Amino acid sequence: MKIAVEGCMHGDLDNVYATLLHLQEVEKTKIDLLICCGDFQAVRNEKDLESLNVPPKFRSMNSFWKYYSGEKVAPFPTIFIGGNHEASNYLWELYYGGWAAPDIYFLGFSGVVKFGNIRIGGLSGIYNAHHYRLGHYERPPYNENDIRSIYHVREYDVHKLMQVGEPIDIFLSHDWPIGITDHGNWKDLVRQKPFFEKEIQERTLGSKAAAELLEKLKPSYWFSAHLHCKFAALVEHEEGGPVTKFLALDKCLPGRKFLQIIEIESEPGPYEIQYDEEWLAITQKFNSVFPSTMKPPIFGDVRLDMQECRAWVRNRLQTRGAKPFEFMRTVPCYDPSQPVSHGSHTGYCRNPQTEVFLQFLELPYLLDNTVETRELTHSPAAFSSRGSFDYDSEDIPIDDVDEIEELAKADDEETQREVL
Repeated sequence: MKIAVEGCMHGDLDNVYATLLHLQEVEKTKIDLLICCGDFQAVRNEKDLESLNVPPKFRSMNSFWKYYSGEKVAPFPTIFIGGNHEASNYLWELYYGGWAAPDIYFLGFSGVVKFGNIRIGGLSGIYNAHHYRLGHYERPPYNENDIRSIYHVREYDVHKLMQVGEPIDIFLSHDWPIGITDHGNWKDLVRQKPFFEKEIQERTLGSKAAAELLEKLKPSYWFSAHLHCKFAALVEHEEGGPVTKFLALDKCLPGRKFLQIIEIESEPGPYEIQYDEEWLAITQKFNSVFPSTMKPPIFGDVRLDMQECRAWVRNRLQTRGAKPFEFMRTVPCYDPSQPVSHGSHTGYCRNPQTEVFLQFLELPYLLDNTVETRELTHSPAAFSSRGSFDYDSEDIPIDDVDEIEELAKADDEETQREVL
């Protein structure tokens, strides 16, 4: 099986797909799957731009809308995770994972799927200690604080992934596992990105949550993006034990190292994306403590009987089949021939994929607004009790010139990580 791995997409699907199609033709090969490590920017129309946390000059429709509308079709099955520059309102609709467009699958805020007999897991967002232990309290339309915290990784989603016991072949995260630079040529990395040296020396470059998952899951491959450079590492988990091949890739720009083709041994095709039995069982068990407010989840309230739960899920999958529920559009498609609409925000809508997925697992729908959620979200006391956070310092430039200027001005490592 040949898998193409892409770093930060930044909405440029047309160029990434064109590059891969050219590669197929030149090298007389066949690519079976494309996976993207975040900043995918699944922007369907002008309204989605309002939940994209980037400066106004970078708020562009780019090309995802063509695949959402059906004007174009993805030439390869595509799997992606979220980063810190996303149409967060749309990804929230698909919190558990689902088709963002035909043949383009979002892995969810955390998730595991199968592609053929290959297991692919992933964690969306970036790590921020201020929000890690909080619940998913943000709801669209997002205010100035929520638009910057919605993509921060939460302990709840990491804890679910920590329950995975069966081997993972490929794992995706947007930011790098902390300490991964110990296992590669970090001196060469610092020559490319000198402003990383202090964090590398202080062991603060990367995500603590991702490092915990790397130690627990020990996948064969781990792919990341976020820092806009290529970096490889080899992690030997114990002497003579399993090894993880780590690779971070750049963003889609001419002359940049944003793509890599890997070949993995697998069963013969045809290949398709399917639900993973173990992950569905974990989702089924932990949904009862889904944290829909600022309050952290209480994991002790979960009574795990995974053998019984997996048998129940297995029976459901055997009856229905393991293919994800079908894609359905939930908002009007972008029309470049029409003037930009400046009407009121459409707000949140339930995605039919998520509804039928939860019905399939016999779970309640918990992603809607609640009075309790909004009160907690906007309560000053709720923030002050957990320490303040300077959101004004989180300017998120996209182009390299702005990155370097902003990184030079940033006076703390956490701000530097958010800039990218």
